[in-house]
Amino acid sequence: MPSDTSAWHRPSREPIPTRRRRSRVPRLVPCPGPLTPSPSPSSRHRPPSIHPAGPPRDPRDPRDRQTRTTTVTATLLRQSKTFVPNRLAAPAEAQPLDATLPALLVEGVTKRFQVGRAKRPVLAIVDVSLRLERGGIVGILGANGSGKSTLIRLVSGLLTLDEGRVEVFGHDIEREEMAVKRLINRVSVDAAFFKKLSPMENLLFAARLYGLDAGRARVDAVAILERLGIARKRVSRPVEQMSRGMQQKVAIARALLTSPSLLLLDEPTTGLDPRSKLEVQAFIEEVRTDHDASIVLTTHDLDEADRLCDRIAVLNDGRVVAEETPNGLKRLVAERHGQEPTLHNVFMTYTGRSLDEDVEEETDDAADEAD
Repeated sequence: MPSDTSAWHRPSREPIPTRRRRSRVPRLVPCPGPLTPSPSPSSRHRPPSIHPAGPPRDPRDPRDRQTRTTTVTATLLRQSKTFVPNRLAAPAEAQPLDATLPALLVEGVTKRFQVGRAKRPVLAIVDVSLRLERGGIVGILGANGSGKSTLIRLVSGLLTLDEGRVEVFGHDIEREEMAVKRLINRVSVDAAFFKKLSPMENLLFAARLYGLDAGRARVDAVAILERLGIARKRVSRPVEQMSRGMQQKVAIARALLTSPSLLLLDEPTTGLDPRSKLEVQAFIEEVRTDHDASIVLTTHDLDEADRLCDRIAVLNDGRVVAEETPNGLKRLVAERHGQEPTLHNVFMTYTGRSLDEDVEEETDDAADEAD
């Protein structure tokens, strides 16, 4: 046995030759035009700049933010000329509405919500039935939590029905959803906007969703905004710089721009000063008369309901406890209880509370949320 341990080793193995893969070399295709340098890796996926050329600006400058916002929106609107509107756009040959059909028919509608961890069912709307003739205005009165806004959301299709049916000019809101959405528009007390955009840009965005001509929509938007008391100099300012009352006017203008056949107004004058209230009320009457619009109005202003509404339905705990013309409700309460024939007494009789208490509670809730 050899003493040299270096001789003890494994026999070397020859490496198995492997077949080397040939790298594919792309074929060069002659370019008909001049060669352009390829973009750098860092800018390859960078979107093209849509800001105007010029020196760099301070991002903290509010004027610069407004300029950038307006520029971005204008560019997007220009690029959207080939945009195909969604299904809300009316068909090329819209069928005329049947004058014999009611504008709104609500029959036996019930809505339940599940609250708490135990999923306890709560009835928000109970067997409600309403009928609104074409060109009419029906008012919905009720205390906070009576179901006014829930009923508006059910009619507009934002909430699904648990029981009953709703028809808009003969179209079932569940089976003919898109046909109904072309006919209605809604204004709520908590309207949502693109706050960084101006009122005009918000209105033009809504017009494009409904397939309206951009040029015609711009002319109509200016006329509606001026009719509601919004000056031209404010039309180009961001919505976030406007007061709550002015934002509510913009929401009303956005809804009226599409010329809806059925307009759902959920407390449209809340937060407006007395003069603005009168302007909005006069404009609602004008829309009804000149544009043949039918309107559902929820309000806390009894004078407003008395002035605008043909019929008034009083909601209490999700149920319609009274429905009649304003004068009919006044006479009914005066004859039954010997009270002065006013809508305030009507509200007290059917809801069991004063309207002033209802408004104070709503104001306190808003103050608590602000704190």
